[in-house]
This record gives sequence, structure tokens and C-alpha cells, in this order.
Amino acid sequence: MEGSNRDLLELAVEKQNTTEYIVHHLTNLTAGEGFWTVHLDTLFFSALLGVIFLVLFTWAAKKATSGVPGGLQNFTEIMVSFVDEQVSSTYHGKSELIAPLALTIFVWVFLMNLMDLVPVDLLPLIAGMLGIHYLKVVPTTDLNATFAMSISVFILILFYSVKVKGVGGFAKEVFFHPFGKWMLPFNMLFKLIEELAKPISLALRLFGNLYAGELLFILIALLPWWIQWTLGGIWAIFHILVITLQAFIFMMLTIVYLSMASEDHDH
Repeated sequence: MEGSNRDLLELAVEKQNTTEYIVHHLTNLTAGEGFWTVHLDTLFFSALLGVIFLVLFTWAAKKATSGVPGGLQNFTEIMVSFVDEQVSSTYHGKSELIAPLALTIFVWVFLMNLMDLVPVDLLPLIAGMLGIHYLKVVPTTDLNATFAMSISVFILILFYSVKVKGVGGFAKEVFFHPFGKWMLPFNMLFKLIEELAKPISLALRLFGNLYAGELLFILIALLPWWIQWTLGGIWAIFHILVITLQAFIFMMLTIVYLSMASEDHDH
């Protein structure tokens, strides 16, 4: 009986330690309280990765040559050509903003997703040595970050809808489509649902996939060391596809939504 109780106690302690470990890795470094809480780690890493993107692509543009290109120039040209091809085939309006916006979204979201491949204990351990108790290094596993990006896209959707169709044209689309003027309340309801679904789906899709990936890495880190590298390596290789695909989907949906907003409602 005594041995059984001791085993149960050890199991309870181990379960508590496991729960604390998971919760610790999923907790943001915050400042403020309530609605005004700021996730400092999300802001720091997203800004840092944004700066890295701008510096690399600016450097490549300044060093571009018509001769034999270097590795960085090759990479940036491939990325620019790839994104430009997607925009040309998807966006049917005329705007100088869409292609640079699509490139920024794809590379920035990819870099934020790529942080998921950093060993889960590495940066939090370094931060702990500096007196920082919580640190989440993947901005796209923070719902605040994904919603901030999707809301920005939503604002652009409204902007292009009014810019292309005019205030009157946009109002007609909201009030009289798809069922005509006699079904005005239903038209407004359907339009509201349609428009709100866009930022919500953008934010939740990206957040859900990356959060699940991070959680799986954390669970693998709880396993014995001799199997961590095997399972972690397999999942990391597969996760490269996930992080790339999610960045591509976010970019493509943004282009599609802006293309829809730029089309006349009678088109």
C-alpha cells in the first residue's frame, strides 16, 4: 500500500511538472493588465523579423547586378517573380500596392512561422538567464498577432471596395445584393457575415496550424532525450511544408479578397 501511494504521488508530481512545463512555454511575456495587456515577445520577434526582411531585400536591391548574381540576389529575384506571377494571375484590378503587399505578407509570415523550428527550450533558457521568465518566440502562435494582420487586410478590403466602386456603388452592393431591394435586411446580414468571415478565417487558420505545431514540439521535448531528436527531426521536416504552405495561403487569400473588393459588383 505504501509503495502504491508513493507511485501515485510521483505520478501526480510528474503530471504537475509536465503541465507547468507546457503552460510555461505557451505563456507570453506581457506588460499591462486586462484589455491593455501587451505581448512584448510577440511584438519584439515580429518587429525583428520584419526588420530582417527589409534589410535583406533592401541589401539585395542595392547590390543587384546584371552580371552573375549572388545567392541573395537569386533568392530575392525568385521570390519577387513567384509573388508577381501569383498576383498577375489572381488580381484583376490595377494597383501598385498589391504585389509589394503580397511579397511582404509571404516573406514576413514565413519568417515568423520559421521560428517554430528553433528548439523550444533554447531561447526561453537564454531569456531565463537574463531574468525573463516567459518567452514565446513564434509570433503567429499568438492570436493577437494573426488577428492584427487579418484586420489590416480587412481594412484594405473596405478601402478598395469604396475606392473602386465609390461610396454609392459599395452601398448598393451592401443593401441590394444578392436578393434585390425588397430583401434589404437579409442582404445586409449576408454581406456582414461574408465580410467578417474573411479576417476571422485568415487569423484562425494561421494561428491554429502554428499553435498545433508548436504544441507538438513541446510535447516531443517532454520525451526522453534519446528519442526527441528522431521524432523532432521528422516533425521539423514535415513542418517546413506547413509553415511555407500557411504563409502562401495567407498571401493568396489576401490577394483574392482584394481582387474581389476591386471588382465592380455588377461584374
